[in-house]
Amino acid sequence: MELTAHSTAQIEPAHRSAHWNRVIAETYFPLHLTFRDAGSFSGLLEKRQMGHVSLSRLVTEPLQYERRPTHISYADDEEYLITVPRLSPVEFRQLGREVRCDPGGFILERGDEPYRFSYGAPNELGVLKISKRALSEKLRDPDRLCARVFDASEGLPALFTQMMAQLQALPATEARAADILGRQLIEVLALALDDQIDRDEGVRTAVRAGHLRRAEQIIRQNLSNPNLAPDLVADACGISKRYLHELFSDTNKTVSQFIRDERLIAARDMIGSSLHVPMAEIAYRFGFSDQAQFSRLFRAMFGQTPSDWRRNARKA
Repeated sequence: MELTAHSTAQIEPAHRSAHWNRVIAETYFPLHLTFRDAGSFSGLLEKRQMGHVSLSRLVTEPLQYERRPTHISYADDEEYLITVPRLSPVEFRQLGREVRCDPGGFILERGDEPYRFSYGAPNELGVLKISKRALSEKLRDPDRLCARVFDASEGLPALFTQMMAQLQALPATEARAADILGRQLIEVLALALDDQIDRDEGVRTAVRAGHLRRAEQIIRQNLSNPNLAPDLVADACGISKRYLHELFSDTNKTVSQFIRDERLIAARDMIGSSLHVPMAEIAYRFGFSDQAQFSRLFRAMFGQTPSDWRRNARKA
């Protein structure tokens, strides 16, 4: 687990604003910062890299952050920030929505759209940075959830914020568990967001979404089952195969495409975490008996061959 820390304590007052702009850009992405008093500003930032996500703790004086169109034009990857205020409220505006998030909640911010984020009192923030691709693997169309306040006082959202806080206190000596814990944090976040969607949607839409989510759960639980197919999924859910295909039409994927993609994701995770398990065994375990086809599909989805993925995991 890679740990980094930044502080303004040893920085001359005249250079603090420039220093903090660089720290924020390196940790998250370029933003325009407005300080209440740049000369007296103080800030502390601690960041932990946990596999494909980064987790940070940010303690600062009042501050405003702006993501401007000029920043976005140079961005290569689409990313999200999930921010948990712990001491004072934050104000957030994006996509024409303006919300206030008090301690006890969290918000989702799109890095590929302009936004303004601010707090008028000293604050401590927990921030999770995750790629759009990684979150979309677990949750359909996360963009629709941006600029909304999620209540984390109970249930799965509370579990997610508590897990963030616990992982931020994890000793550096637990580096070997960082990648696994990072993946688990993504899983809990996706469950927490799904839980909130259920409360907000109408009954008919929620029932349909519930059927789809149940089907996805059955698929993920049976990725190593050689008989996994639309018939098995429909029977396990107690719905017709025709209705199952209708449900997946909302996701822009067929049932078979979803099964294939989930198997590739599971194989990728095992390749990275079980470095001594033969590649052929992993491919076969998740339904790929043809090694050449597995390698081709893997590269098309992740931009690397399975061997390259494992090589990079070993280096990490």
